[in-house]
Amino acid sequence: MARSGKKVAFDPKAFLASMNGGRTKSNYRAGAVIFSQGNAADAVFYIESGKVKMVVTSEHGKEAVVAILGTGEFFGEGCLIAQHLRLATATALSECVVMRLGKAEMIRVLHAEPTFAELFTAHLLTRKARVEEDLIDQLFNSSEKRLARTLLLLANFGKEGTPEPIITKISQETLAEMVGTTRPRISFFMNKFRKLGLIDYNGHLRVHSALLSVVLHD
Repeated sequence: MARSGKKVAFDPKAFLASMNGGRTKSNYRAGAVIFSQGNAADAVFYIESGKVKMVVTSEHGKEAVVAILGTGEFFGEGCLIAQHLRLATATALSECVVMRLGKAEMIRVLHAEPTFAELFTAHLLTRKARVEEDLIDQLFNSSEKRLARTLLLLANFGKEGTPEPIITKISQETLAEMVGTTRPRISFFMNKFRKLGLIDYNGHLRVHSALLSVVLHD
């Protein structure tokens, strides 16, 4: 019986779950460094599960958390635009499973598979919009509003409509670095949000939709 010769449809999820041709998968414990600022930029990474923290360190040793990334997100894509060295350090914020896609393999699949290129483009556009929102947040909003927005983002508010418990332990120091304020201020606002019933501590931090009122309040 002759084979039909019909090409099997490309499945981005299956591609990102399989290890072959420049793709390797690694497990990281919380606190493990995936790559460091100044390392050679030679691959793109995809988070299969868990959360990853991106931190930039200045020449004077001051650190800033520039992003918290979760399941289904890419990072390290700067290597695709002739970025030879990493501009940030990527650290596992929780137990993570991360796929490493070598630069050559990433370029190949972007050219060969429109479905994957569309997925990756959507990721880049979403990331760009988030960076713009972060900049506006820093320029015009109070630290209280910035903390509320950060907690809502960490709880994936907007993706499914209802905030999820923040299972990953996020320290107040990390929140302070993300928001751009001091740890005592974070502690003050977290206690305020809890007293108002906007968040709960019960083993894990749970964020309620009502916290959005802090962001929207003038």
